[in-house]
Amino acid sequence: QVQLVESGGGLVQPGGSLRLSCAASGIIFRLSTMGWYRQAPGKQRELVATITSGGSTNYADSVKGRFTISRDNAKNTVYLQMNSLKPEDTAVYFCNAVVSYSASYYRDYWGQGTQVTVSS
Repeated sequence: QVQLVESGGGLVQPGGSLRLSCAASGIIFRLSTMGWYRQAPGKQRELVATITSGGSTNYADSVKGRFTISRDNAKNTVYLQMNSLKPEDTAVYFCNAVVSYSASYYRDYWGQGTQVTVSS
């Protein structure tokens, strides 16, 4: 079993910055893609950014140029640096990790979520 623990959420003014962290622990065979998703009240969960084990990144159009995803493979940790935050970035942010157990078997894990509120 793999546990994902997020930290770094909070309240920030528009234009401000926050850095989210997500540490994976437990029985980890091989961490594949890790990422961040978010869910605003009354909306579906949406992709924010992902990063492969090799460092390739993918971003939602709404956060390109403002958010940066990175990872430390030695620490099994993924980060999300969020700059120039807007009120529409307000949501619960969830960490996601894909763990590879074999060439054909993968499992998806989710963190418990961390609240990000952008408001003046």
